Amino acid sequence: MPASTEAPTRVGAVSPASAASVTVDSRLTPGGPGYRRMSFALFLAGVATFALLYSTQALLPLISGEFGVAASEASWTVAAATGGLALFVLPMSALSERFGRRTVMTASLAVAVTVGLLVPFAPSLPALVVLRAVQGAALAGLPASATAYLAEEVRPKALVTAIGLFVAGNSVGGMSGRVITGWVAQEWGWRVAVGVIGAIAVACAVAFRLLLPAPKHFVAGSLRPRVLLGTVREHLGDPLLRRLYAIGALFMTVFGGVYTVIGYRLTEAPFSLPQGVVGSIFLVYLVGTVSASTAGRLVGRLGRRGALYAAGGTTATGLVLSLAGSLWLVLLGLVLITGGFFAGHAVASSAVSKTATHGRAQASALYQSAYYIGSSAGSTVGALAFHAGGWTGTVGVGLLAVLGVVSITVLGTRAARAGQAHS
Repeated sequence: MPASTEAPTRVGAVSPASAASVTVDSRLTPGGPGYRRMSFALFLAGVATFALLYSTQALLPLISGEFGVAASEASWTVAAATGGLALFVLPMSALSERFGRRTVMTASLAVAVTVGLLVPFAPSLPALVVLRAVQGAALAGLPASATAYLAEEVRPKALVTAIGLFVAGNSVGGMSGRVITGWVAQEWGWRVAVGVIGAIAVACAVAFRLLLPAPKHFVAGSLRPRVLLGTVREHLGDPLLRRLYAIGALFMTVFGGVYTVIGYRLTEAPFSLPQGVVGSIFLVYLVGTVSASTAGRLVGRLGRRGALYAAGGTTATGLVLSLAGSLWLVLLGLVLITGGFFAGHAVASSAVSKTATHGRAQASALYQSAYYIGSSAGSTVGALAFHAGGWTGTVGVGLLAVLGVVSITVLGTRAARAGQAHS
């Protein structure tokens, strides 16, 4: 009997046997059976993830007041959560390769919502920061596993739209969490506010598990460190993936810095807005919901790099407008920043899923890790810049990050043209 010549199955790859039985036509597509359930389930997962992850961001002035700390210290309640996610997203993606995307996402949400119910009882700022770090680490199982699930279960042509809907859920979660906490905190304090968010996240987690269809195209991979590290090295060795990771980090640096500091700016003179009104400012996240869900059409018209240029230009315009002394111009600036950020994020994250032909969970995990490192950096550096130079300092950090996005996209354009010239 001749020796087998079958190549070993790589992490996250579809085996030849399963490839023969699973056709592209069997994947989910808009309007097809299961697509709406899947979309709504992952939308709710996105809502819970961002509502929990940024539950303290709109409350930072109140947290500063209770514990007697500056903005740069209170901002660690945000940076710890995003930093925990950034550190654990790759290990959690490895677990999803072995045990399945739905299993890991369910377990991650279960732990995160449990911690969310403990956060209101934190006795001190250090204890609050630790709980938030644990919560972020638990949430690490969601982003990479969700995009890998979509890449496996949805037809390629519908992937950008499907991921855009998941990102739209992120925007709704970020918006509703901040708006709800703003008004609740104004009446009953920040502890009750984060408790309410925890309860909402529990409901989202239960509905997610009941609605998400069982995966049909997942093939379990290996947990061997050697195999996983090889996959990671391969992804990091891809110039296109490296550029996409950097773009995600830089976009999130802008967003993290702006929304960590904006509460301080609006509660201080000349605006002096009450906490509930400041929380309502985050309704501009609805713009992000729209821009993320329509990112596929933007790519169809402008191409991926054209869409990134448009997103970067929109974000930069918003940053400049936010320097104005008029509240209406500040709000318009936030609208443009939010729309540009979510469009850029949806384009970059979907491009990662399309570029990676195997080990998609690791490819997405590396993107998410870079993305949330950018969030932690933006929260911390943006707060420090605000302390040193006011809102102008925070905007300066954001403009430098946007310049980085544009520069990297230019490099990508040149590399593509060089590749075409040699082909």
